[in-house]
Amino acid sequence: MQATEIRELNEQELEARIAELQEERFRLRLRAATQPLEQPHRLRDLRKDIARMKTVLTERQKGSTGSEGSGGSKGTTTPTTPPKAKRATKAAKTKRATARRGR
Repeated sequence: MQATEIRELNEQELEARIAELQEERFRLRLRAATQPLEQPHRLRDLRKDIARMKTVLTERQKGSTGSEGSGGSKGTTTPTTPPKAKRATKAAKTKRATARRGR
């Protein structure tokens, strides 16, 4: 299902459709565990459709229409830890874990 088709649905229809797709995905996952699927790509397609619908719902709840080019996190600035600090933090965690084990 294309994003334009999804945007045409109202919130109740979207929520109902998400529930249907999640149930279908659950059934397919169970069937995939017991036998080979004829269309294994259907699982991936369902997962992506559900994600698209949830994205549209979230945009609507936040008051965004999505037409002004909200392409996710591109262009936003978030404070990040410098790579050296990350390594230092990881090293400290490793030392603490080793100390707890009594080594």
